Amino acid sequence: MAPTIAPVDTSKDFPDATTVVIIGGGIIGLTAALTLAERGVPVVVLEKGRLAGEQSSRNLGWVRKTNRHLEDVPLALAADTLWATMAERTGSDVGYRQSGIMFLSRTPAQLAVHEAWLDSVSELSLDSRLLSPREIDAQVPGGRGDWAGAIFTPSDGRAEPTLASSAIARAAIARGAVIVEHCAVRNITRAGGRVSGVVTERGEIRCDQVLLAGGMGSRRFLGNIGISLPTLPLVLSVFRTGAMEGPTDVAVGGPDFSFRKHKDGGFIVTQRGALDAPLTLDHLLVGAKYLSALRAQRGMLRISLGKPFWRDLTLPRRWKQGRSPFEREHTRTIDPAINEGLNQEAYRNLAAAWPVFENMNVVESWAGMIDITPDSNPVIDAVPGVPGLTLATGFSGHGFGTSPAAGQLAADLVMNSAPLIDPKPYRFGRF
Repeated sequence: MAPTIAPVDTSKDFPDATTVVIIGGGIIGLTAALTLAERGVPVVVLEKGRLAGEQSSRNLGWVRKTNRHLEDVPLALAADTLWATMAERTGSDVGYRQSGIMFLSRTPAQLAVHEAWLDSVSELSLDSRLLSPREIDAQVPGGRGDWAGAIFTPSDGRAEPTLASSAIARAAIARGAVIVEHCAVRNITRAGGRVSGVVTERGEIRCDQVLLAGGMGSRRFLGNIGISLPTLPLVLSVFRTGAMEGPTDVAVGGPDFSFRKHKDGGFIVTQRGALDAPLTLDHLLVGAKYLSALRAQRGMLRISLGKPFWRDLTLPRRWKQGRSPFEREHTRTIDPAINEGLNQEAYRNLAAAWPVFENMNVVESWAGMIDITPDSNPVIDAVPGVPGLTLATGFSGHGFGTSPAAGQLAADLVMNSAPLIDPKPYRFGRF
């Protein structure tokens, strides 16, 4: 089951030419399209399934700077500014609230990690600060957890994934962007060594530039043209409660749970200390690049060998102009199985910490597949050796929060404009 997203009337027509084609109708591709359309650049977005049908609507909706790598914080700061104007920009409420995010620590060792992060970003003058147990109780009353402390950033916040992508898409369409759903891109075409168009299941579109923002599909798409992008899948299971009297508007991340207020008055909850790691052939092909991350995070990974492995083996890694692997029923919209065991863990851990959640009513649950890079930072860069092809992918589960800035940065690079921020941390070649 997936969350229900706000509907968008997309194009029934199929253009034969444009300036920029964006592959992928997630929030990054849509924000890039809006940016380009606002600048008067003709742009077509091609989505193999439905807009924002995968992680763009299934994420937690957090908009944070806290605990990001130092080099990633400027993108998050730029995103804060853009989120603040998104309702006016799109003419729709996207649920953005600067209500703060808090990360809890049970032990002094956990708190020391937050303190080290705070020291690492001291030059940026963020409003992040450490909290004592008494200050935690003041921000989130009614708890009975024995916390060593917390880190809190009041300017962090949240937006609604089921609203934001749709609002951005509608605004882009109103400014001239063309968005086509249920249209997989099979390949790019080239002339004189440069990108000259894309071949889709509905025909070819000529263009000058292509932005690949295909999330989990980006690695396989690039592999078909001989380029290796290291990404691996993780699966996050989530549930939403019905409306209830909750302890706070602050989003809270504990060691083994998290929760944040939803627009309907309930809470979005997950087991923050555990993710499913379904093994695929890619673990053999690029897994060595992840060894340091595995050593650091092994305790939170629930590794399994099952249906995702065998399904992955059935998908081709090289194809010509025929049917692509993105046109199968289970790849149109990636819909991983919910791990109800992890959701139950989240429920128990949260209720133990804040008893108000003991009688919560779960109204829906879902899972989303996340594309993880070796350093958990995305790639936003021109693709080496393919002039005219730019990449914006690998957001590692935290792309929603930075999406307004990430999409704009991608649009800047596509059009060779002055970049919003220094793109160096996101270069392809770092791998």
